[in-house]
Amino acid sequence: MGINTGAQAEQQGYALLVAAEPPVRHPLAVAAILPQLAAVPPARLVGTPYASVVQLANPDDPNTVLTAVRTAAAIEGQLLVYVAGHLVVDPRQHRLHLALARTTARTVRYTAFPWHWLATELQHRTPGTTTVVVDLAADTDVWQALVQREQTLDGPYALYGAVQLQDRRHRPSPSYTHALTHILRSTPARPTTDELHHQAARAAQVEPAATLWLGPAPANPTPPSPTAGPPAVEVPAPRPEPIQPPTPSPAPADDDPHRAISQASQAGRHAEAAAIAAAWEQAALRQHGPTSPKVAHWIEVRAVIALEEGSPDRACELWLRGAVVRLTADQPETHPDVVAAVDRAHYAWHHVTNPAKARELGTELSTLRTQVPGKSGAREDVQRRLAKLPTALLP
Repeated sequence: MGINTGAQAEQQGYALLVAAEPPVRHPLAVAAILPQLAAVPPARLVGTPYASVVQLANPDDPNTVLTAVRTAAAIEGQLLVYVAGHLVVDPRQHRLHLALARTTARTVRYTAFPWHWLATELQHRTPGTTTVVVDLAADTDVWQALVQREQTLDGPYALYGAVQLQDRRHRPSPSYTHALTHILRSTPARPTTDELHHQAARAAQVEPAATLWLGPAPANPTPPSPTAGPPAVEVPAPRPEPIQPPTPSPAPADDDPHRAISQASQAGRHAEAAAIAAAWEQAALRQHGPTSPKVAHWIEVRAVIALEEGSPDRACELWLRGAVVRLTADQPETHPDVVAAVDRAHYAWHHVTNPAKARELGTELSTLRTQVPGKSGAREDVQRRLAKLPTALLP
């Protein structure tokens, strides 16, 4: 039997791919995407001249996953561990777990894979040889705990990927993995892991405000410092039909992120503009928490981008969300920013033509109009249009 030299070991690679779908409504569809990722040549997947790959599709026993991780951790050379699925928390010890095929809310401690087991098994590996890539979903409590760093996926490895919020509004898909797979298959030469993550993050079809990026930030601007929050943005008021949004105060002239957003949006690069705003929103979330006027501000910036892109339903939804965040942050119903957010949502709503979406957004707008009446007749306007939706907007 030959003995590997140090140089030979460095050229070798190993990939462990783990994907699980727990028995929940609207699970992240990771089982179907795993074979596509596993079909990427192992050497290209890991980024070494020689490599092998092992996949675990829908494992139902945490000890099975532990054995596979332990085997992978003992391999010399570069190691890539890919993990996809749902994050849950053990209600007793409050530790993060990967939900497996039999995991329910009551059986997390017995049927899910504890994330700290992964970190423990990898801690003795040579520094710089281990990469963990994730494509995960989490409910509101778990996702916010990650955003606010109350929980963490960090460990003795380089960490990349995305954690998407999953709630009644957000139904995430493994589009980060789709993008990752496409890039690995289509590019002439494998990008560095940093570049691969950046490219996949830009290509993934995810909701920016509901996605926590792990690893190097995919957006261009540097997040704001802990002492300086982003100033107000100049939001162009659309043509008044039938509700005229008030014109907000202009932003300062040396306001770099807003200038970058404006330039990208005006050039038609709306996805880039939204990514910049989302990066600053994530920074505001980490610094100030989810119920902060600064978070609401960046939500509203994305609403402007959505309207300019021709997505009034998305713009309406974002302005409604911004208004709710401001109200939750104890800004009164009469606060100019609260009133402006609801008025802009009202304006965008009148441009939503899909009957089902118009009814869904209109119902929420009607509820907000009980708190923020706006100008005389605004609430009645919502009620009148809602009453006409079944016939007026049918094709």
